[in-house]
Order: sequence, then C-alpha cells, then structure tokens
Amino acid sequence: MNTSPTPHGSTRHPRATALASAVVVVGLLTAGCSGSGGSASDSSDTAGKAGTARIKVAMITHGAEGDEFWERVKKGAEAAAAKGNIELTYASDADPAGQAGLVRDAIGERVDGIAVTLARPDAMKAAVDQAQAAGIPVVGLNSGIDAWRSQGLLEYFGQDESVAGRALGDKLDDLKAKRALCVVHERGNVAVEARCAGVKKTFSGQTENLYVDGTNMDAVTSVIAAKLRQDSGIDEVILNGAQFALAAVDSVKESGSKAKIATFDLNDDLVKAVQDGKVQFAVDQQPYLQGYLAVDALWLYRFNGNVSGGGEAPVLTGPAFVTKQNVEKVAKFAANGTR
Repeated sequence: MNTSPTPHGSTRHPRATALASAVVVVGLLTAGCSGSGGSASDSSDTAGKAGTARIKVAMITHGAEGDEFWERVKKGAEAAAAKGNIELTYASDADPAGQAGLVRDAIGERVDGIAVTLARPDAMKAAVDQAQAAGIPVVGLNSGIDAWRSQGLLEYFGQDESVAGRALGDKLDDLKAKRALCVVHERGNVAVEARCAGVKKTFSGQTENLYVDGTNMDAVTSVIAAKLRQDSGIDEVILNGAQFALAAVDSVKESGSKAKIATFDLNDDLVKAVQDGKVQFAVDQQPYLQGYLAVDALWLYRFNGNVSGGGEAPVLTGPAFVTKQNVEKVAKFAANGTR
C-alpha cells in the first residue's frame, strides 16, 4: 500500500464538491445509461451487450494529492474505465473521517460500484456498511487485506504487506545485513506497520522502527540523518515509499553513514536511483494494476456476475523485487507512469 502524505500537507477535499470536481469521464455517453444500485442480479444486461451500457464507479482512496504512487493507481483505474465505457470518479482524503465522507457522497450520487482503500478499517466500516445497504457493490484495493472479508467487500486487489515484509527480511539476510531501521511515515497505518512487523519476523538481524512525519519531507530527511549519526551500527534503512527512499539517500550522505537503502514501492526517480546504485532494491506492488483490476472487477460483476477469488481469496499484485539486475525491464514502464 501507499499512504504517504506529500510535503504539501493535507489533501482533504470539501466533501460537498469533491466528487463533482474530481470526475473523470471516460468513453462516450450512450443510450444505455446505468441504473442505481449496481448489484449483478439487478441488471438485465449481459457481457455480450455491455459495450452499449454505461455505469458509474467511484474510486475513493486515502492517497495524497500529487503523490506519484496514487497517480499510478488512478492511471490504472482510468485505463479500465476507458475499456469498459465507465464514468469514473476518483477522490481521496488522507483523513479517515474525510475518506468515509467521500464514500457517503458516492452513495448519494447513486454510483453503481465503489472501489475503496481500508488504511484505517474501523474508521471506514460504517460508510462501507451504508454502501452495501444501498445495494452498491464495494471492492477493496491497496490497503485492508486483513479487513476486506470481515467488512463484506466483494473482492480485494493488492499486496499482502506482511508477506512483503517477510520477503524483504529474507532478502536482507541474503545481503548479510545486521541492523535495520524501518521508517514508518504514518503511525497507525495498518499496512505500513505490517510491513515492518513482517521484516522483524524473518530478518535474523536487529530491526528498529523509526517514526517520522511523512507530511514534512525535510523533517523526514533530518530525523533519519540524526538517527544514523546517533547509531553508526545501522547498515540498512528500509523506507515505505519511493519519495522517502530518495530523501533517505540525502540522509545517509548528510550523516556520513555507510548504511544501504531499500524501499517498498517505486517511481521513475526511484528506478533511476536503483540503476545508479543509490538504492539497493524496491518492492513493487504494482499500483497501476491495483487501480485497473479494482475498476474492471466492478464492470465484470455488474455485467457477468464475476467475483475474483470467489470472494474468499485476495488477488495479489505483489511483492516483486526490482533490483539493479532486473531494473531495465521496468524502467520504460516507470517512465510512462505505469510502474
């Protein structure tokens, strides 16, 4: 998952206007407009004639505006909407109460499906329940792999963050690391905490969490640098977002540390950093794929009653390691803003 607020601060949108102002209309409006509700059993349309029908889907995340990770999620969602003649609304709010409000706004707009992230599952439960009570199918993506079934979501698309963390811990052992610092940029985010906990489960060395304010990139850089100056035994710094990994490159330089840098998630600049050897590797959860699959899943459910994983198993989009040895395979896609 990715929850990183940008240095620009809060991205909360006024709820009364957020959905209207964030609408991305893809495709041509046709005579077969959507009805409200959106359950598969409601529709008399079939997959064979779905191309003449139009549905409304809202994607509502906790992502920060301008964050390249969430731009990739949005691009994937838009690609699926273009293919399916879907009217797609994307809106986000890093504040869980604001995100829940956006879900309620979507319910009021009588959308045919909602794709939502559950970075704070408890805060989202009531809004998700309201959507389901209104007959609107809801799928999850990116965050909430431990909560989507208990909250009754149809499907989930993302990375098992605990599995990803354990895989990273194994890789640190392969690299002969001894002391790891796992930087948490958003305290209480279940996915980020699960990553660091996963690292601790498999890494045979020592792991310590460092909490920073992800909304202030200068502070992130200085706090990491101060920790590295204080503890010269740290030989690996683990970040939970590409922009934080790039900031940590500066932290290592400022502190004079010899620590290596690894991260979850990537973007074009991070790919270049891997190519240059400034970052050892990145764990890619494929955000573009998450956005694409979530929107496409609602189209398939609406018109053909399909439920990936039978409603019991998540569809995993990661983890995949991007290293100096294989980075060229993804570099051109990262440059396009899709990896």
